[in-house]
Order: sequence, then C-alpha cells, then structure tokens
Amino acid sequence: MKLRRPLLRASSLALTVGLTLPALAGEPSLIATTPQTTAHPELWPSAKSPASITDAKTEAFITDLMKKMTIEEKVGQTIQGDIASMTPADLATYPLGSILAGGNSAPDGNDRATPKAWTDLVDAYRKEALAKRPGRTPIPLMFGIDAVHGHNNIVGATIFPHNVGLGAMRDPALIERIGQATGEEVAVVGGDWTFGPTVAVPRDDRWGRAYEGYGEDPEIVASYSGPMTLGLQGKLSPGKPIAPGRIAGSAKHFLADGGTQDGRDQGNAVISEQELVAIHAQGYPPSIDAGILTVMASFSSWNGQKITGNKTLITDVLKGRLGFEGFVVSDWNAHGQLQGCSNVSCPQAMNAGLDMYMAPDSWKGLYENTVKQVKSGEIPMARLDDAVRRILRVKVKSGLFDRVAPQVQGKFDRLGSADHRAVAREAVAKSLVLLKNDGVLPIKAGANVLVAGDADDIGKASGGWTLTWQGTGNKNSDFPNGQSIWGGLKEAVEAAGGKATLAKDGKFAGAKPDVAIVVFGEDPYAEFQGDVANLAYQPNGKTDLELLKKLKAQGIPVVAVFLSGRPLWVNPEINASDAFVAAWLPGSEGGGVADVLVAGKDGKSKRDFTGKLSFSWPKRADQGPLNRGQPGYDPQFAYGYGLSYAKPAKVGTLSESAGDLGTAASVDRYFVAGRVPAPWMLSFSGAGAVKTIDAGAQENGRQATWTGEGEGLLAVQGPPVDLSRQTTGDMAVLVRWRVDKAPVAPVYLTVGCGESCGGRLDVTSTLSGSKIGEWRSAKIKLSCFQAAGAQMAHVSSPFGLSTSGPLAISLTEIQLASNEGDAFCPK
Repeated sequence: MKLRRPLLRASSLALTVGLTLPALAGEPSLIATTPQTTAHPELWPSAKSPASITDAKTEAFITDLMKKMTIEEKVGQTIQGDIASMTPADLATYPLGSILAGGNSAPDGNDRATPKAWTDLVDAYRKEALAKRPGRTPIPLMFGIDAVHGHNNIVGATIFPHNVGLGAMRDPALIERIGQATGEEVAVVGGDWTFGPTVAVPRDDRWGRAYEGYGEDPEIVASYSGPMTLGLQGKLSPGKPIAPGRIAGSAKHFLADGGTQDGRDQGNAVISEQELVAIHAQGYPPSIDAGILTVMASFSSWNGQKITGNKTLITDVLKGRLGFEGFVVSDWNAHGQLQGCSNVSCPQAMNAGLDMYMAPDSWKGLYENTVKQVKSGEIPMARLDDAVRRILRVKVKSGLFDRVAPQVQGKFDRLGSADHRAVAREAVAKSLVLLKNDGVLPIKAGANVLVAGDADDIGKASGGWTLTWQGTGNKNSDFPNGQSIWGGLKEAVEAAGGKATLAKDGKFAGAKPDVAIVVFGEDPYAEFQGDVANLAYQPNGKTDLELLKKLKAQGIPVVAVFLSGRPLWVNPEINASDAFVAAWLPGSEGGGVADVLVAGKDGKSKRDFTGKLSFSWPKRADQGPLNRGQPGYDPQFAYGYGLSYAKPAKVGTLSESAGDLGTAASVDRYFVAGRVPAPWMLSFSGAGAVKTIDAGAQENGRQATWTGEGEGLLAVQGPPVDLSRQTTGDMAVLVRWRVDKAPVAPVYLTVGCGESCGGRLDVTSTLSGSKIGEWRSAKIKLSCFQAAGAQMAHVSSPFGLSTSGPLAISLTEIQLASNEGDAFCPK
C-alpha cells in the first residue's frame, strides 16, 4: 500500500494532531520504515465525553450496585451472546450483560418475523435478566443490533440510503434527522443499542464494506459523526437517561478498518501513526464530544497487531487522550483472532482495554474461562471493575434501569411512518450524483418513458444489511411501506401527463419511447463477500452494457441509473448513455430518484441534483486506492464532482481501456450462468462423464453421469484458496441441481484441500428425496465440511460429488451463498 497524503488543511492539521504538514506528506524519507504498533497519545487530538455521562448521581448509583455484585455477575456484564446461540432460559445460569441479533439472527430464525415477535423475544430476555433469584443482583440487559441504514432488520421499517450515498449529500443536519428516525424505529421494536455510526474512512474501494463509509476524506466523516450521534442518542443531561425513542450508539470500527492493504476485510493497515491520526481517527472526537456511549473495536490490524489487543490504542488513546468514558465492545468473535487467544479464552483483550466481548456463539465457554482468569489474577480485579463500571454507566444513561413501562416500544405505526419516509426520500434525492447529461434530463412532461433493468427491485436498491446480512433474496413484498424506483418514476411521469412502461429486458410494443431509463448495478453483498480484485463492473459478461447499446441502436435516448456500493469502472456504460446517474444504494424510497429525474408540468423537477462525489471515480478498473491528495491522483471524476441542471457541463467520450486487470480469481463463484470462472475447472474423473446441456437457457447447465462401474468424481478444482473467513461468516455451498437418475449407492459431497485432508458429507438421502426431473436448490454450510475434517484455509476443491453406483445429476449453479436460516448439514 502506498503511503498517502493527509487531506486536512495544514493549519487545522497542526492544531488537531500537533504535527507539521511535512511530517505527514507521505514521503518515505520522512516516515519511519519500522512497522509501528505502539501509539503515542500526545500526537492525537484531544476530546472528552460530556460530564453528563459521569455525573455524581450516576457514579454513586453504580458504586452501590457494584458492591452487591459477585465476580460471576461482573464477568457476565462483560459478555454478549447472540439470540441464535442462546435462549432466555440461559440467563438463569449465566448472568450475561447483553444480547445481540446478528445479521442473520431473528426470532425463531425467521428473517421476516413480525415486529411483535421481536418485542416478545427481547422482553423474554429482559424478564429473565431481572428475575429475582437467591444471591443474584438483577441488572437489565442491553439489546444490540446493526441498524446500518434504518432499522434494516424489520419488515416495514424505513430503509435509508447506505452511507456511501449519504456522504454525497454533504448535509449534517439531515444526517441527524436520519439518526433520530433510525433510533425511534429501533426503540419501537424493543432495541436500545445500535452498532453505529460507522466512522470508517474507506481508502480502497475494493473493500466490501466501502459503502458503510461516508467518504474517502475524513472531512465528511468528521462533519457527520457528531450529528449522527446526537440523532441516535439525543443530547445527554446530568443525572437523567436519554429520552424515550433514543438509543445508545457505537462509533466503529476503532481503528483504520478502512485503511487495510488491498481493501481486504479484517485486513492489515500498514500505515504510519501520522496517517492513522490524520485520516482514520478524525471521526471519533466529534462523536465522543457529542456523547457517544460505546465504541466498537475493529477486527483489523495496525501494522500486524490486532486492534482488539492493542492497549496503547484502546486504553492510552481512546480512553486516555480522547477522553472516552463509555465502554468498548469487540466485533463478532474478534477477540479470538488475537495471538494466543481463542473464541472461548482471551484475557489479553480485556487487559488491553476491551470492556465487552461480542461472543455470539462462544459466550458460554468465554464466560467460564474469564471467571477463572479473574479469580487467578490473570485479569486484574481493577480492570474488570473498570469495565463493569463503564458498562453500567451506559446502561444507566440508556435508561435501562428506568424502564417502568415502555414509552415507545410497541408503537409499530412508527415503523415506516410517513415522516420517516419523507426524510429518507429527501436523502435519496440529495444523494444522487449526476456524472453526465447530454440534455436528456430532466424527463420532459408528457413523455413516453420506457423503464428497464432492475427498477422494480427494492431489495437490490437497498443492498446488503437489509433483512438479512448479505441482503439477498428480498422481494418488494418485504418492504410494505416502501416504493421502488419504478414506482416513483411511474407516479411522477403520469402526474406530468406522460406514460411509463416497465420492461426489464427493454423490449416494447407500439410507439418508440421518447426516452429509456435503465436501472442496473451491483447485486447485494456485505463485508468480505463484497471484496473485489479490481473495480471493473460486470467483468465476466457485460449484459447491462448490451441492454444500453440495444436501446441506443434503436434511436432511444438512454438515462442510466447506476446502483452501487462504491465507484466502479463503467466508462463503456457511461459512453452508451445520454445521461448517467450514480444512485448508490438508495433504499426503500425510490420516489426520491423521480423527484430529481422527472420534470413536472411546469417543466421543472421537484429537486435539482445537489450530490457531490465523496469517493473519487476511477478512470481505469485497475487503479486500486484512489483518493484526493495522494501522489499520482488521476480520477475519471474527482472527489467533489457533480453536475446539475443549474450548472451543466459536457462529458466527452471516455476511454474504454480498463487497464491491467491481471487474472482476477473468483473465490466464491464456481459455476454460474454456464461459466466456470477462473481459476476453477469443472471436470469428471473415474467411471462416468460430464456434458453441457441447455437448462432454461443455452448451454447454462452440466449433466454428470456415473456408470456404476467404479468410483466417479465430479469436481471443481483449482489453486488453494482461503475460505476460513467465509466459514466463520456462516457461508454455505449453494447447489442447484436436478436428479435425472436416482442414486443406488452412497453419494458424497466433498470440500477438498489436498491429498491429506478434506471434508466428506453423505448426501444420499438429500438426493434420494428429490423428485426425478425437478430442479431444486440446497445450501450446505461450510462449517459442516470443516467439522468433517476440511482445512478451510487451503481449499483446492470447493465442490466435489462422488459415488460408485449409477447416478445422473444436472447442475446449473455452484457458488457460495449467505446462510439466511436455510442452510444445513446433511444427515
């Protein structure tokens, strides 16, 4: 990774960081060459949690409470379990301090559970935590959830644009209103803590979490983190809890999760302390000054040392120089990644300053080991007491000890309420960035408009972290209070006296349309599933470009509305369009797009384009890190770019040279749409053969036939890849198959890692239960193969199917997919 020039002005930088600009210029001769893992607090900005967090009344209450608590109860406060791996009854034995619902966790495993089912579940946990038991001090639980862009876990909630779009608004006041609406919708369903705001500064758009950041420049993050904190929590008052409808926030991920090498999720930020401060720390002081109650430590590393175990950063900088008085929580089992630790044992993390372990499925063993480590002195009692005091302090300020009767919980009419949807619609409109307009926008009143592509797909427009972790498999019916982009366009076009027709494939009958609006872009993803090797859009088959060109060839002006979680190289698509709009991931209020694109009867749209790029747009797909101020900065569209109706500009024909993309390998796609992407090969060895077939489309399937004259193996093979992160992330092998001839001998599904290891699962009953000639899909958890002996860090064959008997199977899809409660281990 190249060292990058900080983006703050020299005057403000010297005041904030206490360093002169030359020391931060990124010149190798001026920066230490030895990897540094020890922070120097005097070089960092100063901040301070408001005195209202540690007021005398609160601290006296905590002191009295802690006198009654046993070691076991204190340790329990420092551990958080996930609802998918525990039940309320567990709290009778294990006095945990918090629960969470992770990305794919929901009541009874139902991602579409009703709001009432959520409140009932949370109340069941609360009841058990506060039950009177001999020798037990009742202490309320905190319920945490990732409300990443609105309360995205609940059917019917308002889904706001992802942060990548919000950064383009440059509107801190609107950010605060978004925070307030989000907090209320979480509180309505019983939550009292969200893991946000995200104050990461993504420096490499190949990172799968880039869309969780507001921008590549710390100026945007710093301007938003305080207002978002105030929106979620409100202003804190001495001796009083936060107001009803407000919830605790968590600034994350401390620190430099957006600065990892090659944009790798949970990777290593190889940067100087100066860059750590000037780029990645700038969002924390405003949030701390505004009263943020929790901070989440990052999975990632700084110069090779995991942040969760870095005492100089957590204790000396965050709790010292930055004056943070709330508590620090880890990310999902992140403590287990520390050297010498496991998911069930990690005193190093608490001794470094971590206050609460997020131990979703490891909570029981971790609780038992941590109790032993405190009693043995391996974790000092003073450190435990400090952690517990901080946790109780946040619980007091969150009003958990004052919950006499819910004041907001249960008011389900506030989910997706008209006023919240209006805020989201405004955010959608303000987040749009106009990259090109050759006079086709705004759409004129009375026009005959063809709308094509994915315009009627709210799930795609919402992206990852929507109802499920990866955001896949959503239908418009899952957004009963929402409106698709198509819905908004149709409404606006017809209101202006025009006609709108939806045709996903761009085909039309009758009169030629006056204009076509094509909505297309990235499919939903989250975290590591979104990591990419380069910024090329649709590198393995440009179907969207073909659609644009087809419409242009018919003499129809084309408006492209591009959905993405990051800037991508789309020069060919821009050239094939008369207007090109970066719409990011706008969420559930598609009408906000129409507010800008479509003119009313007066010839004017409701809003002009005001969005400006908060991420630089690439000129080539191989540019990698591309940030304002870095040496050699050469974007297609610079940071801050954005056209408008009031200030138009001509965009000429762009270069369609993608650059050197190398041989990008697919880690998670093995056979899709009739293709076997590099570096994989699909082959048959032994008694049988495989052939290409048509399965609903030309040559999109393969049929494997076993003769029964010995062992036969159909396998995807290639160079070893590391699937350990996918395994811990609860991913699964998705296979779409059709049984053409039923098995008569055992059939095994395998993941191979060389001659000496591998995992084999018996899937005979799964295949035998399939109706001959009927297409089916199944998701087999990667963890099943790991449990069967596969070494997931060195997988050379992510799919194998073997039997010694006669069998015929057809396949159309083999790839990794998110477990959304539908994956299993064969029995």
